[in-house]
Amino acid sequence: MKENNKKTLTGIGVFLLYFFVSQFQGLPFWILNIDTAAIPEVLKAIYVCAVQILLVISIIYIYRQDIKNNLEDLKKNHQTYFKKYLKYWFLALGLMMVANSIILISEPNSIAGNEEAVREMFNSMPIYTFISAVIIAPFLEELVFRKSFRDMFSNNLLFIILSGLTFGAFHVIGSFETLFDLIYIIPYSIPGFVFAYTLSKSKNIFVPIGLHFLHNGILMALQTFLMLFS
Repeated sequence: MKENNKKTLTGIGVFLLYFFVSQFQGLPFWILNIDTAAIPEVLKAIYVCAVQILLVISIIYIYRQDIKNNLEDLKKNHQTYFKKYLKYWFLALGLMMVANSIILISEPNSIAGNEEAVREMFNSMPIYTFISAVIIAPFLEELVFRKSFRDMFSNNLLFIILSGLTFGAFHVIGSFETLFDLIYIIPYSIPGFVFAYTLSKSKNIFVPIGLHFLHNGILMALQTFLMLFS
């Protein structure tokens, strides 16, 4: 019982750490009375990237023993995991495409605020966007929305639902402009559900991290292709 309570508190602590840093990463500028509007976008991007890296390092340290065990397991079973769970990424991609298609039928030419922000950022700072979305995000978001939620909720169904919905909400709430935009929580939640399911089955955080890396990497590659040839 004590071990379960410790895991739950650790999960809550990691999520709150992520939430606090995400919401108040501009606090140092406010304390130092620095006008962020006067800071070049490149320097802002470097600062945000550094904060994200420090956050990942902090969470890895918190989960260092579990991560070490998962790495050892991955070395032994990576081929099995690849063959067993790759199909779930295709499932997530297909369901996202269906959900987005239904949204476009209801509201032609609409686009999620987060997606629009990512495209604008990619067009202006492609290297930063690639590092943030493809390298940092899979580690950070899986450690937070999967690992910490797994520690908080032992029931598989509850874990999958809450992990996926929270993951989707965090990608939408910060950038929505109309109530209709909230419907994008659905397609953003779908990979969250799938990644949570693979963690519940494999019990290895590197499985959803790998799928998340693949997902973001392919989307960024498509974005690069469109930017170069459009």
